[in-house]
Amino acid sequence: MPSMRTVPTLRQLRYLVAVVDRCHFGQAAAACNVSQSTLSAGIQELEDLLGAPLLERTKRTVVPTALGRDLADRSRDLLKGAEELMDVAQAAREPMAGPLHLGVIPTVGPFLLPRALPQLRETFPKLQLYLREDQTARLLERLNAGELDAVLLALPYALGDLEVMDLGEDRFSVVYPADHRLPAPGAATPADIASENLLLLEDGHCLRDQALAACELESARRNTAFNGTSLHTLAQMVANGLGVTLMPQMALDAGIVRGLDVAVRPMADGTSHRRIGLAWRRTSARKETFRRLGEALRPFL
Repeated sequence: MPSMRTVPTLRQLRYLVAVVDRCHFGQAAAACNVSQSTLSAGIQELEDLLGAPLLERTKRTVVPTALGRDLADRSRDLLKGAEELMDVAQAAREPMAGPLHLGVIPTVGPFLLPRALPQLRETFPKLQLYLREDQTARLLERLNAGELDAVLLALPYALGDLEVMDLGEDRFSVVYPADHRLPAPGAATPADIASENLLLLEDGHCLRDQALAACELESARRNTAFNGTSLHTLAQMVANGLGVTLMPQMALDAGIVRGLDVAVRPMADGTSHRRIGLAWRRTSARKETFRRLGEALRPFL
């Protein structure tokens, strides 16, 4: 009977990936929650096992060899697979328990989560939510890399091979200074605001393009001298008479314009909305977890 081959451990591979990513032993050790000597010993064991150097070391720097970089790339898939095995076991035992790393975009998180989190904690007391707020593109990169479990985002957006659960719609309204000359009260039309000084979020925020497309304002006049970093900033700019903006209903429900000298009118077109979705990797073992989470979030839209 042939003898079993000695193979690298997941611990050793995790150490290697950490060093290759950071090119710094101290930072890699901190990321792995071990001492620098422990990490160095693990890397040395791996090099001895493979019979080849994986890192070039000097007094001040550490640089991966070509083999070290190649093995680190392959190790990421192995480590991701090992984590998914743990997810399978966890999901089978108790879907709504354990840590869940959830990404959320800035035009959803501050308005939806403060209302939803108390109920989520009460309904799923064993679920440990870790939140990461960022723009959609960067969140999806983290999701595909396995750093996040799911992402709460706005649609439409190109999601590739990800699965998505549609949670509901979020309508747009136009927000304008209270003394503005917009036509008589009632729902606003694209023609009403096409010539207005339209204040928008900066590039990278999906709400910018979604609002323009949904409200048929792609060719509308825009304030090119100002790009907001948040919906709160846009609301303040409108209150100071610098233009009008498009605001999602969840932000209005959260009181974003409360106390400001502005007026709000819904858009007339029934298509003037974005949709909110929960996305996850198609290969994830926690689909039941995400479905239950999505169902729990729906009443807050």
